[in-house]
Amino acid sequence: MSITIFSSFIFRHLWVAIFIMALTGCVSIVSKDDDTYVVESIDDVETNSREKVRPQATTSKAVLALLSQARRAALNGELTRSESFLERALRIEPRNAVLWHYMAKLRLNQARLKQAAGLAAKSNTLDSNNKTLQADNWRIIAHARHQSGDLAGAKRAQDKVDELSQP
Repeated sequence: MSITIFSSFIFRHLWVAIFIMALTGCVSIVSKDDDTYVVESIDDVETNSREKVRPQATTSKAVLALLSQARRAALNGELTRSESFLERALRIEPRNAVLWHYMAKLRLNQARLKQAAGLAAKSNTLDSNNKTLQADNWRIIAHARHQSGDLAGAKRAQDKVDELSQP
């Protein structure tokens, strides 16, 4: 019993860390320089072989600013506040697949498993050409299914990750 509680505790905290790292590596910093906004990209060193999901080149400055705020809130452990910033960004760019992906990660972190899987699937429908995004969305789906006890569904989702990760 205590091992199960411990592994659940570790898994949830691992997803908090992954979510924060995702926002850290994916967000551009928007700073005010006089009356204009300057967007500087964050070039993090990747800690594993997977590419990071980054905002699209067409993402507006307003959405990049909201992503930056979401990142800061997540780093401070304010996940509800981070959620609020992501929701505002989605109202501005509702067809931005990367935003749905970030929201899916947040929902997974909040143990809202069905929503996490649904949002990841929505992200996949909005951008079917980005293999990195698709694979990461399938990872979210696999974790959500695993956590909800659907081991066969988790395996199928992981098989999709493996298929998309092939060169």
